Amino acid sequence: MTIYADNAATTKMSPTAIQAMLPYMDETYGNPSSLHSLGQRAAEALWSARETVAACLGGDPKEIYFTSGGSEADNQAILSATAIGAKKGKNHIISTAFEHHAVLHTLEKLKKQGFDIELLSVGERGTVTAGQVAAAIREDTCLVTIMYANNEIGSVLPIAEIGAVCREKGVLFHTDAVQAAGHLHIDVVAQNIDLLSLSAHKFHGPKGIGVLYARRGISLTNVIEGGAQERGKRAGTENIPAIMGMAAALKEAVEHIDENAARVSALRDKLIAGLEQVPHSALNGDPKNRLSGNVNFCFEGIEGESLLLLLDGKGICASSGSACTSGSLDPSHVLLSIGRPHEVAHGSLRLSLCEWNTEGEVDYMLAEIPGIVEYLRNMSPLWKDKVSGKKPFVL
Repeated sequence: MTIYADNAATTKMSPTAIQAMLPYMDETYGNPSSLHSLGQRAAEALWSARETVAACLGGDPKEIYFTSGGSEADNQAILSATAIGAKKGKNHIISTAFEHHAVLHTLEKLKKQGFDIELLSVGERGTVTAGQVAAAIREDTCLVTIMYANNEIGSVLPIAEIGAVCREKGVLFHTDAVQAAGHLHIDVVAQNIDLLSLSAHKFHGPKGIGVLYARRGISLTNVIEGGAQERGKRAGTENIPAIMGMAAALKEAVEHIDENAARVSALRDKLIAGLEQVPHSALNGDPKNRLSGNVNFCFEGIEGESLLLLLDGKGICASSGSACTSGSLDPSHVLLSIGRPHEVAHGSLRLSLCEWNTEGEVDYMLAEIPGIVEYLRNMSPLWKDKVSGKKPFVL
């Protein structure tokens, strides 16, 4: 038995997405920049995909730019907004302490160039309020970049409220919606979102393709130079098969968003309720306002890497945090940002479900995980010190 519970890292492609891709690998394989009929058929497909994605986000097709994924879209959005701000003499950027590294590393780069970066505290539940954002905005603020939902602990942030504050203050607002797209309702107009990033492989689309939404009138800074593709803002021949697969996957996800969320959140809640029975454990993130498939726990007295290896031996695919930093020995910056001590943050487990998971799989995980945690604790000198009273429990 293999149970895939790492959907926040990537998802299995849907049959709908695969079928949407196939004709553009075999029949309509032309370059959409070519003038001949085969190229123009590809160009028509490219436009239809742009229309589909725009409809799913509540935007206009001319506001959709195809990228290699969420990281590239994050980079281009932030660099574009700050370039606009720099021309006006504004160099203050507001973000949060638990953003994805695609955002945080870009901000670190900008800090070296003289930008003033302010990272808002996210508190123990992992969120910020529109009031925090309003209080932080200054005359020289050029950008607010705050993720829609956290990739590790699943907290969903008040994007509409933050967008309203930014629009009122005349500050550009970007949201990394990589974990939200296809899982939460998005309306870029109603939510006053100026720039948005998403990645197809988080909602059963192909890897290596994403979207940057940029509200009309926002001048984008090129990250990749070369040809005139994507209206001159993203050079490189468009990956038509991947784009078509992404558009089909996003459309399918949005059409079933409510029923999928209801089903997956029921599995999530059952899994959370079961894991809460493990002594000295704690759920990370907001217990209610979280992604439907996200379950993130800390288990005191163990190492997350050992837990993942033993789970894999039982056929359970999980993670301890972001797949992008899985090679790092450092504790999760997300867990540290919500106040988890280093020793506890090391013992984290992220289980991320999708609509293809079953109640039987949840039952199996609940039958296996507590025993593995106990096994690891029994081998831990630190745990023995805690049980004997030599060291205090944290959770």
